[in-house]
Amino acid sequence: MSVPAVVVIGDGQLARMMAEPAAALGIELRALVTDSASSTAQVLPFTAHGSPNDTSIIRQLCTGAIALTFEHEHIPTVLFRDLAGQLAIEPSREALLYAQDKLEMRRRLDTLGVPQPRWREVTSMADLEAAGAELGWPLVLKTARGGYDGRGVRVIGAASQAADWLARLSGTAGEGLAGVDETTAAANSAADSENLGLLAEELVSFDQELAVLLARRRSGEIRQWPVAETYQDHGICSEVSVPAPGLSTGMTARAQQIAQQIATGLDVTGILAVEMFHVPADPTDPTGRPERVLVNELAMRPHNSGHWTQDGSLTSQFENHLRAVLDLPLGDTAMSAPAAVMVNLLGAEDAASDDEPRANYAAAMAAHPEAKIHYYGKGVRPGRKLGHVNMVGDNVEELLAAAREVRDILNRPTS
Repeated sequence: MSVPAVVVIGDGQLARMMAEPAAALGIELRALVTDSASSTAQVLPFTAHGSPNDTSIIRQLCTGAIALTFEHEHIPTVLFRDLAGQLAIEPSREALLYAQDKLEMRRRLDTLGVPQPRWREVTSMADLEAAGAELGWPLVLKTARGGYDGRGVRVIGAASQAADWLARLSGTAGEGLAGVDETTAAANSAADSENLGLLAEELVSFDQELAVLLARRRSGEIRQWPVAETYQDHGICSEVSVPAPGLSTGMTARAQQIAQQIATGLDVTGILAVEMFHVPADPTDPTGRPERVLVNELAMRPHNSGHWTQDGSLTSQFENHLRAVLDLPLGDTAMSAPAAVMVNLLGAEDAASDDEPRANYAAAMAAHPEAKIHYYGKGVRPGRKLGHVNMVGDNVEELLAAAREVRDILNRPTS
């Protein structure tokens, strides 16, 4: 019997973390990487160097493979066209569009009847003024494509605060959009985003940010993990608690029903992460609206909010993603303990490039031998995702305190 092979586009930590379940299942995981020292290239023997636009290289990498998948959304249409018929591409181009383009996502979710913030497309200063008048100031302004980890997002109190973005959008002040870094801008181009737009959204008054994670295989089977609460630090997910503290049974069921509706409606294969806002009932609201959840964004790949599943679930998001794209029966997503947390290890603000968190392993492991440390093998710089700490047990608050201590020990200067 030939060894089943899966190709993943991307060389960051998400592709890296697919390697362990792939090896356990006897799946040959191959990756398209840009750098031999990248996080993924360090752990996979089967790699090729190139960009998502290098379809000839990708075609060779896919020879004999069963499925092609991704660890990010910046995938050009040409790849789908040139590889059509060679192997399964999961998620499909038709589904991935709604994770690539926030305007397309908002339009499609409206047609599905999914609850989301009020929004408007913006292509001019007049559009933005009108959006502010309708949605209220301040509002949230996003680039339609390319934003991640807080990039490409602004909260503005007046249209003038987005004059630079609008000038770039109209082509009167060079190319690209402020707040979107060069790497992302290049990815935007690769993902056919020459018609970048802006998305204006109402500023939602929420009390929790939630993440609903599920896996769906091509034949339709869906498995969901418990709803998680996420905590953001400057737009980057810093902590995750599962199950989401204080979320009622009814709201949990509603959030999971919405995620399943999206997965089915968009025909997603693989992991789908649905980021949501929990909005409590407002006793002063004359409309009497009850508490509700609103969809913020989508990701169709393993997601930061699901890293806890490596140690807190019977089947991790990475294993179920591989099972899903191969159309194999999905693994049990039940929790292995009553509670689980994930704390990201981010490069400290004063981090030096020669700091080495692994030099602090002995102290961190001695302090909390029950902690599970996952390191990405990246160079250190402030704010960079270097790894994460998972802990499972009975009490979310106690677990968070312990995981934060491990993170802080790892972040101690070593240079």
